[in-house]
Amino acid sequence: MSKKVERNGPSWTEVIIGAVLSLALGVAAGFAYLVLKPVAVVKALPKEPAADVVYFIEGSHDSSKARQAAAKQHELLQGRAIALNEDELNALFAPAPAATPAPAKPAAKGSPAAPTQTITPEAPNFRVHDGVVQLGLPVRIAAFGWLDQKVILQATGTFAKEGDTFVFQPTEFYLGSCPIERLPAVKSFIFKRVVAAAPAELHDAWDKLADVTVEGTTLKLAVQ
Repeated sequence: MSKKVERNGPSWTEVIIGAVLSLALGVAAGFAYLVLKPVAVVKALPKEPAADVVYFIEGSHDSSKARQAAAKQHELLQGRAIALNEDELNALFAPAPAATPAPAKPAAKGSPAAPTQTITPEAPNFRVHDGVVQLGLPVRIAAFGWLDQKVILQATGTFAKEGDTFVFQPTEFYLGSCPIERLPAVKSFIFKRVVAAAPAELHDAWDKLADVTVEGTTLKLAVQ
């Protein structure tokens, strides 16, 4: 007489689902670790770069090399071609001085704290070298009430025309210490944030460009 064997453990379906969830959580944890892993901000690469460190070489902000930035911006608005170095780019995209805020009223007792933005981009940074442009975008990430950290988005590439306008085409892309070349949504995010940081009067001028090239340490903008 056969006896029915009772099975008290999880089914194969439950085992498979558990394995998939564990793998997904592991991937997410690894991604978060690399994104939040600090990036070394330097003026130049060390002679012997560390293999496990992602470096961000900051573009120059030398005001003595950016004296013609405003004049070149005016020339571009007048329909003339211009050439910009990284100091001039960083001067044009520098944020305007913030107005002194009015004293904040103390929160009422027992009222919740004002919510903060989860992602807050700061001013972009440009570096032009060896025929490519490096875009750097510091981003503050605040979440869960305890996470408050600055992460650097950095992308290196050139420009190409899509439709009627030129867009940035990165060949190397990092979010923190995590390479993310295959995430087009993030590529679109950084370019949109950089465009948003540009002086408003340059938006129409950019749409009218006939060519955008990078030669050595110079970004050249040609008009139609």
